[in-house]
Amino acid sequence: MSNKWILGARPKTLPAAVLPVVLGTAAASTEKFSFLSASLCLIIALALQVGVNYANDYSDGVRGSDGPMRIGPTRLVGGDLARASQVLKAAMFMFFVAALSGLYLSLLTTLWLIPIGLACIFGAWFYTGGSNPYGYRALGELSVFIFFGLIATNGSFFVQLERISIQVFLLSCVAGLLSCALLTVNNLRDYENDKKVGKRTLSVLMGEAANRNLFTWMVILSFFISLVLSFWHTWVFLVLAATPFVYRSIKIVYEANDAISWNNALKVVSILQISLGVLLTLGLLISS
Repeated sequence: MSNKWILGARPKTLPAAVLPVVLGTAAASTEKFSFLSASLCLIIALALQVGVNYANDYSDGVRGSDGPMRIGPTRLVGGDLARASQVLKAAMFMFFVAALSGLYLSLLTTLWLIPIGLACIFGAWFYTGGSNPYGYRALGELSVFIFFGLIATNGSFFVQLERISIQVFLLSCVAGLLSCALLTVNNLRDYENDKKVGKRTLSVLMGEAANRNLFTWMVILSFFISLVLSFWHTWVFLVLAATPFVYRSIKIVYEANDAISWNNALKVVSILQISLGVLLTLGLLISS
């Protein structure tokens, strides 16, 4: 794979796919662990994340949404690095990998996973694809919370033990909120361009000030829920070590006002997402 395809896959977004799988699997491993099921969950999550990144690149590119005011990473189609048809094929291939892995996983557990998997694939495509993409209707954060929070985390737990639990539901909320926070920063960075091209993200709908406040509440709530989990798993108190990253994330998002500062904000929030995920996972495993 050439560098442009790695760039188009947007590696910095991959922790959003890995985190829920790791958390759900760690919670289940206190009772049971299947390497095969965990690996399939990880493949599905990563394939969907890369697939949606390519699909967004394709859809935004052919729609002309990646305007000259956009300050984020260069896109494959919008930046004339690859033909639209090539990017579309790359997206379809990743969705095929996710579908094939999901089918195998459903045969190992329950066929009820098939409609859930189809919903994930359609959700990934219609985020910016189709004639009426819901990502252009301020529903991006909600979809991320559902797919990369609730479904990915609870699903990774379910395929191990074939049941659900309140603790894992709370874990899924943490994963979903952190991914939403990252998307919020991304949309705040692209606020001016999205507003100009008619892309109604939640940031555009709410305005910058209100969206910065929403980001703060997402981060604080994810941190608070993590602490609540210590009532079941004492060592989860390790997440207190992430307090400096919580403070720094909120501060930098409130102060960001140009391309450099927004890209730095994305890095800091990514570090928060990874550090909180690692500490939660360690806490769950040590407490088991």
